[in-house]
Amino acid sequence: MAEFVKVPPVKLLVAALYVETEKLQTAQRLLQQEFGPIDFTSASYPFVAAHYYAPEMGEPIHRILFSFENLIDAADLAQIKHATNEIEKATAFAGKRTVNLDSGYVDFDKLVLASMKKGAQKIYVGDGIWADMCLMYSKGSFKSFTWTFPDFAGEMYDKPLLRIRELYKAQWRTISRSKKN
Repeated sequence: MAEFVKVPPVKLLVAALYVETEKLQTAQRLLQQEFGPIDFTSASYPFVAAHYYAPEMGEPIHRILFSFENLIDAADLAQIKHATNEIEKATAFAGKRTVNLDSGYVDFDKLVLASMKKGAQKIYVGDGIWADMCLMYSKGSFKSFTWTFPDFAGEMYDKPLLRIRELYKAQWRTISRSKKN
C-alpha cells in the first residue's frame, strides 16, 4: 500500500497583463495584501501573443511576472484564483478589467497556471478551477507543450521563470537546513 507523503509547498506566481501602470500598481498592492511580500518582479514585456484582451483592456498590453516570498500549498490553487479574480474586479473600470491576473505556481518541475476554462490537458481542482501545466522544467530550461500559451511557449519569459525557480530552490535549501538543526 502506498504511504502518504506530505507534498512540499510551491512558489506562488502571478502573470499580470496590464495597459496602465497605475492600475498594475494598485493590483500589486492588493496582491501583497492577500499573499504577502513579492520577492521577484520581472521586466515588463509587450504582450502581442493575442488580441483577445484588447477590446476590454485597450492597448498596448504588457505582461509582467511576480513571485511571492510565502510558499503555498498547491491544493490552494482554486482559492488563489478566486482571490486574484476579486482583485481584477476591484481594479476594474466601468465593468471592464484593467488588469488580468493569471495565478499559478512554479515548483522544481513545472509552471502551472489556474484557469476557469476547461481543456483536455487541464485537471479540475475544484470550485470551477482547472490546473493547466504550461511548462515543464528539464535539463536547465522550461519546455512548452502544444497547448502552452504562445507567449509562454517562446523564450521570452525563460530568464524570469528560471530566476523564480532559483528563488524557490534557495527557499528549500533554507527549509532543509532548519529541519536538520
